[in-house]
Amino acid sequence: MPLWLSPEPLVLASQSAARAKILAGAGIPIEIIPSDVDERAEESRAGVTMVNEAARLLARAKARAVSARMPGRVVLGADQTLMLKDRRFTKPVDRKSARDQLHALSGKEHRLYSAVAVVRDGDLVFDYGEPVGLTMRELSSEFVETYLDSAGDAATASVGGYQIEGVGAHLFSRIEGDYFSTLGLPLLPLLDFFRRSGLVAA
Repeated sequence: MPLWLSPEPLVLASQSAARAKILAGAGIPIEIIPSDVDERAEESRAGVTMVNEAARLLARAKARAVSARMPGRVVLGADQTLMLKDRRFTKPVDRKSARDQLHALSGKEHRLYSAVAVVRDGDLVFDYGEPVGLTMRELSSEFVETYLDSAGDAATASVGGYQIEGVGAHLFSRIEGDYFSTLGLPLLPLLDFFRRSGLVAA
């Protein structure tokens, strides 16, 4: 018997290769349909100010946007936000932006907030979010350039300028919290929901 019991794959409303790999590794077939949600406009409309609220809001918005085009399907939306004290970070737009973010995070602890939402026919059936604490080691300017050379496009693919599952691991001295959430997908609570809903084998 397969692990995934639904006759159709889970729809992933995200272009994140890390999320796709996590789900595939857990035996869940996926169909990737990225959302076209304007994240900043969505936050402004909702008036959210807390990063954990923003992550959950955007996960729900992405899932609902794709669900509107995929009737009857189970759609998963996800989002991740980063906060250093009272400063929120967004995805770096270029190498300079990634460099600036890494220097700002160097030697400090920051928090990632990862959220997921599951929607079917426009109805929210599950959502969850949790924080992870990451401490970045002190980085020299020379090492930052070496890292950026090694990371390539990955440095601008994720908030903070890193992907912990790749060469970004060299940036850190400590991580407190769930590994999957660090990658942008709180997998264990999600699988628990899928089991309770009869979508995966129990």
